[in-house]
Amino acid sequence: MKLTIKTLASTVAAVLMSTSALAADFNFKFQSSDPSGDKNFQVQQEWTERVEKMSGGRIHIDLLPVGAVVKHTETLGAIKMGVLDGHITATGYFSGKDPAFGLIGNMVGAWSDTRQLLEYINYGGGYELMTELYAPYGVKYVGGSTTGVESFVSKVPLDGVDDLKGLKLRAPEGLVQKVFAAAGAAPVNLPGSEVFTGLSKGVIDAADYTVFSTNQKAGMNDIAPHPVQPGFHSLPMIDISMSQKKWDKMPDDLQEIMTVSVRDFAQDITTQLRIADAKAVKEAQANPDITIHNWPAEERKKFRQIAMGEWEKYAEQSPNAKKVYNSITTYLKGAGLL
Repeated sequence: MKLTIKTLASTVAAVLMSTSALAADFNFKFQSSDPSGDKNFQVQQEWTERVEKMSGGRIHIDLLPVGAVVKHTETLGAIKMGVLDGHITATGYFSGKDPAFGLIGNMVGAWSDTRQLLEYINYGGGYELMTELYAPYGVKYVGGSTTGVESFVSKVPLDGVDDLKGLKLRAPEGLVQKVFAAAGAAPVNLPGSEVFTGLSKGVIDAADYTVFSTNQKAGMNDIAPHPVQPGFHSLPMIDISMSQKKWDKMPDDLQEIMTVSVRDFAQDITTQLRIADAKAVKEAQANPDITIHNWPAEERKKFRQIAMGEWEKYAEQSPNAKKVYNSITTYLKGAGLL
């Protein structure tokens, strides 16, 4: 076959188009608060791939696992300093910077279904409030999600609030610990990476950790065979945020793609984890050594009453925390959830 000038020109054009397609207009480095082996991280990775396709290759996001650049509690500052371009993380990790993040990040006992939190974020004032809270850090709140109502890992039977008294349990610092302490438990500071070892060695008897399917896969329910499912306590906010300066440099169409993609991500991750949880529950039920405890409505109500008292106290810690408290309780009342 003869290579004519016309054919050569077409070939060169195709190569140039291919090369330009590989070079994204906007390259971002994001860090997750999850390890690379977790289901959460895999779903987050799928999100970055969809963003690249939706943008026609103009946006490329390099997603790094927890601790790859900075500690999970330091990503907000790292974005401000330009060390990272963005993060996918649990908002509550920044309660040390402002108690407001601890309150909006995990208002213990407030939500009983993922749809409730997502509706608050997108339609009940949560998006606007998070935008305001992140503004002083030079960070753009692109959008929010959650994982699922977290399960509760326990080595001993737990069928209600009274069973929490004296229980040595791992719980994140801040509001979560305060609520469990108010319920009579003995919270222990322990990183998530040490929960399995802590349970194995008897350092703790129980743990507020993550969703049922992740616990089951990690073997938590084998060493702590009395999980509480569905959980009664925790539904954390997960946020996808990035540098405001980097955001402002993107044209309107790419900003819109990012915004819409996060709403899709929220639907995707909550659905995938709900499916995974249902499968894991069946697997656990088939194991005679594991007993799943489902708290009755009355016990869930008791725990929530305790939590509500702690919400109010926690809200007094900063003006922003008070704003969060007023915003969420107003929404819950209006939605008939409080």
